[in-house]
Amino acid sequence: MEGRAQPAARRSATADWSHARLIPTAGIKSELDRERRASSCLLAVLHGVPAFGHALLHQLGAPKSPTIETYAEVRCKDAAGKTVIPDGAIICRRGGSRWACLVEVKTGTNALKAEQVAGYLDIAAKVECDGVLTISNEITAGPEESPVEIDGRKRRKAHLWHLSWWAILTEAVVQSRYRGVEDPDQAWILRELIHYLSNEASGAGGFDDMGEHWVAVRKGAREQTLRTGNAPVASVAKRWEQLTQYLCLSLSQNLGRRVSSPRPRKQTPAERLQEIEKSLATSGVLRAHIRIPDAPGDLEIRADLRARQTMTAVSLDAPQDRRPKARVTWLVRQLDSAPDSLMVEADYPNTRDTVAASLGDVRQDPAVLLHPTDAKRGARTLIVTQSKPIGQKRGKAEGSFVRETHAQTLAFYRDLVQEIKAWQAPAPRVQSEHGPASPDANEPPDNDNENDSRPGPD
Repeated sequence: MEGRAQPAARRSATADWSHARLIPTAGIKSELDRERRASSCLLAVLHGVPAFGHALLHQLGAPKSPTIETYAEVRCKDAAGKTVIPDGAIICRRGGSRWACLVEVKTGTNALKAEQVAGYLDIAAKVECDGVLTISNEITAGPEESPVEIDGRKRRKAHLWHLSWWAILTEAVVQSRYRGVEDPDQAWILRELIHYLSNEASGAGGFDDMGEHWVAVRKGAREQTLRTGNAPVASVAKRWEQLTQYLCLSLSQNLGRRVSSPRPRKQTPAERLQEIEKSLATSGVLRAHIRIPDAPGDLEIRADLRARQTMTAVSLDAPQDRRPKARVTWLVRQLDSAPDSLMVEADYPNTRDTVAASLGDVRQDPAVLLHPTDAKRGARTLIVTQSKPIGQKRGKAEGSFVRETHAQTLAFYRDLVQEIKAWQAPAPRVQSEHGPASPDANEPPDNDNENDSRPGPD
């Protein structure tokens, strides 16, 4: 009996032990320590795990070189002959081509400084680097967008790229979980980087705060006292844009696909922020669209600060080969496990008229979504919306706006959107030489039968 008890005792003794980490968070005493350790770890893994390095640097236009050369705390001379020390440098060589960049890193709440970045752009041009890569917790829509404003003349001499730590972590997670790394040692190294960057002590976090003006702006929205051009409104608009990109990256981590927020092609970041400011000041609403590859429709997020509600919605093309009532039942059958509290809205062509009802009411009688004056007019789009009380706090604790919006968005996609099969128009059929097989062959099928269980053409 004593011999049998020993293995159980050993298992119990090791249950609380912590694994030895390649990149420990222990021993970090200051923000400077965080920056140095995060910089060195990332640069080392870019070199040690080429698959990850190529995937990350490809976004910056770097060639797929056999070896990624990385250096930490490189010493350079500025125009005045003063020694400056960027956090690192990266060089990729392929054939006769060479691509190189300097690296500047910030962690925690430290923000990039425009003057410092501008100086590094001058140095990059001087030492024949293609540009400067900045890394911080500030999230942008893509590598070409920078959190700092730099004179365009300096950016003509050298490129300026930016990656947030959350974007880097996302690329590492996607590479590790979905694309894979063939070499087992390299796969382990990449997992260690993910573990390190996921630890709050690393200073490489995601988005977790709507800023110091959040409470005042939320109150101003309810009292309708917000104005465009106001500094607090501009601050919250910028935070909302970062939150939108944070949600896209979070979905990418969970799906292994690139998730984006579609924008007009010619819209600049400044114009985008002005659009957010205008909506916030005039209606108290923050809006975002999220596009997920192969999803049945884009996600729409609306934070209504006046109504204190956050709404997640998806717009679906109604099946145009069915009669009006069958278009509604097509959707209802696919929402079998969804709560009755969801709102379903029908949008009709050539009119601004819409009809909305709770999913519970639609289940009882699909006819409640038919056009009020023309029952033969079928819906063009069906919109499903979930509303929840808005998170009130500014930080990342339970009940905060960021945490609740993040959880609601992921749950809405996981529990509802990913289970919906989008309607697809059937392929045109070849007619016989003698014409249609029957007089009504070209007529749309009469699918008003609610027992028809087909979600759409396969």
